[in-house]
Amino acid sequence: MSVTHCGDFRQSYRDDMRILETRFVRVSVGVFLVFLYVFPLFSSNYITSTMTTIAIAVIGALGINIVTGYTGQISLGQGAFMGVGAFACSYFMRIAHLPFWIAMPLAGFTAAAVGMVFGLPSARLKGLYLAIATLAAQFILQYVFMHLDPVTGGSNGIQSPPPEFGSFVFDGDRSKYYLTITIAVLAVLFTTNLIRSRNGRAFIAVRDHHLSAEIMGVNLFKYRLLSFSVSAFYAGIAGSLWGMYTGYISAEQFTIMESINYLAMIIIGGLGSVLGSIFGAIFMTLLPQVLTVGTGALAAIFPKIGFLIMSFKDGVFGIIVILFLIFEPDGLAHRWRMIKAYWKLYPFSY
Repeated sequence: MSVTHCGDFRQSYRDDMRILETRFVRVSVGVFLVFLYVFPLFSSNYITSTMTTIAIAVIGALGINIVTGYTGQISLGQGAFMGVGAFACSYFMRIAHLPFWIAMPLAGFTAAAVGMVFGLPSARLKGLYLAIATLAAQFILQYVFMHLDPVTGGSNGIQSPPPEFGSFVFDGDRSKYYLTITIAVLAVLFTTNLIRSRNGRAFIAVRDHHLSAEIMGVNLFKYRLLSFSVSAFYAGIAGSLWGMYTGYISAEQFTIMESINYLAMIIIGGLGSVLGSIFGAIFMTLLPQVLTVGTGALAAIFPKIGFLIMSFKDGVFGIIVILFLIFEPDGLAHRWRMIKAYWKLYPFSY
């Protein structure tokens, strides 16, 4: 008599808290990591460059998901905090002559300190009122970027020197990719463990029901401020990598549209989900490029209305995002969990 095993059974709390739950998951993640480090050897510079931008977006999306998805605090200043990290990292390298490996974490801590300052209103504000406060932070920092010429170069921007390791200079697409993807993998691992920790559980408690959390002894102001700080730290690291990747930093790169873009990433990918941050970063990075290729192809087929087709690109982008939110409001991570749940209990999927 044969026995058909169905489901995933856990017999201890340690098994329940394991990150990579089964052998299949561990093998799959291992194969995926090998693929991430091998594929640039066979891909074009364009694909490698696109993957680098996705990795940077993942780090920034993880940061805003901590403060918004896990702690429930709306933030519209992620783009500005990225700018703080980018300009600070470049300043430490150019003026203080610090190596990138020291300048990048210092830039992250600088962005975290700025994030804590603008997170102070979270002591008394929440919801849309807090969103307006963080929106003010976005415009204040944009003003600073435009007028703090010795640090930011003002409206002209500044050059960001490439990282060096001994005599090796990270100035190629492939070397920048390996550096960025390594930091992105570490950020995903750290975030996963953070959410499983005492602080992470406090974040979730503040989000789910702040009154109950306060009654249980959770310091609301402490953890709200901590979430803003950690989120801004991630943004600072992402900004440092962006400056390293582009080699040039200007205030126009960190506008309110960049902050909205990161907020859209976690909404589309899934609030309160590490995997949702990854899915959202991939979706929001690739969609504009897919639309550019698609509208370009249509413009070549219909040259007489080519200009009109190209002008539709931004409108189509907005429509796709709206339709996605209507038909998949819980994000891509939720859809992925539904697919896994179906096959985990197969053939008893009901």
